[in-house]
Amino acid sequence: MKLSSLLTGVIVSPAAIPENFFAIPLRLIVGFGFLQHGFAKLFRGGDAFVGILVAMHLPLPELLGWATVVMEILCGALILIGAFVPLAAIPAIIILLVAIFTAHLPYGFSSIKLLSYDAMGAHFGQPGYETDLLYIASILALVIGGAGPFSVEAILRRRLSYRSK
Repeated sequence: MKLSSLLTGVIVSPAAIPENFFAIPLRLIVGFGFLQHGFAKLFRGGDAFVGILVAMHLPLPELLGWATVVMEILCGALILIGAFVPLAAIPAIIILLVAIFTAHLPYGFSSIKLLSYDAMGAHFGQPGYETDLLYIASILALVIGGAGPFSVEAILRRRLSYRSK
């Protein structure tokens, strides 16, 4: 391999790997993130999250609370393994939009607001909607570009193309 082509593959996008491999890190972080948030709510006690929704004066807090927990876990798992990503994207994006407009919007864009630092460490303010937008962008990239290799969708695609021959 020539040095110039090696350098081009390192410093100019796309990298010298197959195009659809972009989906792997997106699936891993989005899927894990949704699972983490869903299980955190569940292990804290689903009623604790319902209480937060009551305090925020959201309608049907019991239904919304438990639906959010179930959808975060289900959508997280589906995205992580790359199965039915376009379908999983719908409730996942709805959850993120609701979070933006009910919880994060008043705190602005930035997710990291360093307020102070002392002997106890860093102290942060309320997060803005930046991370929610990054999740939405990542999910949309997976919907547009596909779940990539090493995914259930790739396996299904191979089986369907084999059967159609």
